Amino acid sequence: MTIFLQATAEGLSLAGIYSLVAIGFVLIYKSMDVLSFAQPALAVVGAGIISSLAVDRGLPFWISLVIGVSLTGILSLLIERTFLRPMVGEPVFSVAILTIGIDILLRTTLDNWIGLNPRYMGDPFPSYGNFGSVSINGVILKYLELAAFSTAVIMIIALNIFFKKSKYGVAMRATSFDQEAALAQGINVGRIFGLVWFIAGLLAAFAGFFITGGFNTLSQLSFTFALRALPAVVIGGLDSIPGAVVGSVVIGLTQGYVAYYQISFEEIVGFSLGSGFSLVAPYLIMFIILIFKPDGLFGTKEVERV
Repeated sequence: MTIFLQATAEGLSLAGIYSLVAIGFVLIYKSMDVLSFAQPALAVVGAGIISSLAVDRGLPFWISLVIGVSLTGILSLLIERTFLRPMVGEPVFSVAILTIGIDILLRTTLDNWIGLNPRYMGDPFPSYGNFGSVSINGVILKYLELAAFSTAVIMIIALNIFFKKSKYGVAMRATSFDQEAALAQGINVGRIFGLVWFIAGLLAAFAGFFITGGFNTLSQLSFTFALRALPAVVIGGLDSIPGAVVGSVVIGLTQGYVAYYQISFEEIVGFSLGSGFSLVAPYLIMFIILIFKPDGLFGTKEVERV
């Protein structure tokens, strides 16, 4: 039972991280009808900025975190203004390819800065030693994992309130539903696009910190961790925020359970699945779900006129 609870705890922590990136995917898709492949790169860029400020510049960690997250949001906004805004009205495929180019540009620049040696992120809990942990009935909960899950929950609640209660939140919902109708109602759709990218950048930066913090480090391979939010989005549905959260939970728990139970399963079936199967399993789950639900668990079914 302890192993099950440990796997569940770690899986939910991963789910929290994935949901931060996945919600950014969905927000951009709902508003612009484009899947932004730049989100994983923005997550790692956010981590890089935080590391630079906290480690290289010697700023207090929490100040570095606030500045890093804010700068990543601004960078995301500038990307929308500079590269995406001129592409409004162009084929969706062309815009998606553009976001892949932006992703490559960001990752190449960051990889050159990181170099071959992984970078340490900084420790917000120095008195506990490398973020620390607490043991509850044999289940070890790292403070970083608790922070990742808690941050995701807080962000989801905050976004839900923002969308329902604030002027800009209602405008974002209207724009995602029908851009032309939103324009007719006097909504500045361009401003909404910028706000969406800014929020997506903030969420990505938080995810980047949790991906590379604690015992983890910022390296050229950190991008692949953030990329696993994509199966979560596809599983939940490209246009569904609740779906992004559910998809993230599915992916996170899958990784957690496979990591802890793979060896026992292999002993039963008599063959090996490979040492990295826990990283492949999310994509396998995605393929299986898409066979039965091509639009995702909560995605809107596309209706084509003939």
